[in-house]
Amino acid sequence: MRDQLRFLKGLAERPRMTGAVAPSGEALAKAMARHVDPADERPVIELGPGTGVVTKALIAHGVAPGRIIAVEYSPDFCRLLAERFPDITVVRGDAYDLDGSLDGRAPKVSSVVSSLPLVARPLGDRTRLIEAGLARMTKGTPFIQFSYTFKGPVKPIPGRFTAEASSWIWMNMPPARVWLFRRA
Repeated sequence: MRDQLRFLKGLAERPRMTGAVAPSGEALAKAMARHVDPADERPVIELGPGTGVVTKALIAHGVAPGRIIAVEYSPDFCRLLAERFPDITVVRGDAYDLDGSLDGRAPKVSSVVSSLPLVARPLGDRTRLIEAGLARMTKGTPFIQFSYTFKGPVKPIPGRFTAEASSWIWMNMPPARVWLFRRA
């Protein structure tokens, strides 16, 4: 219940940055985490971790906490993440300025897992974010993003990246899908 209240407070204070009325559900978090290779030793970048629902799912999936670099805009959520997950790296920054926020950390990563409210941003920002994440990964590795929308947050761009969606995750409120973006 406290996490719900934190989200509502964040939504009231910064609606374009929070973008949700509640943390992701456990079923959605698990669906996102299963696309991350727990055996890969490279870092995992988590964008917009909020209260850490997906972070918890990543760790339960077998991702070593020391591999997770969580980029969060809200100072309140940064403090909460550091308390809940003392072994992850929490970076207070703007995910839409990934290079600036990471400041040279993690030039090559295993995965990017995003819970950002992409559809609240202009299409150009969304596209640049996905491409910035994909540029840090091996070709074929997905940029993992959830969305409540039917068509997804970004259409694939031939020659640049592809997009595929999971089936609907009905156990999330509201129902959502996991989108996987890969370099073409």
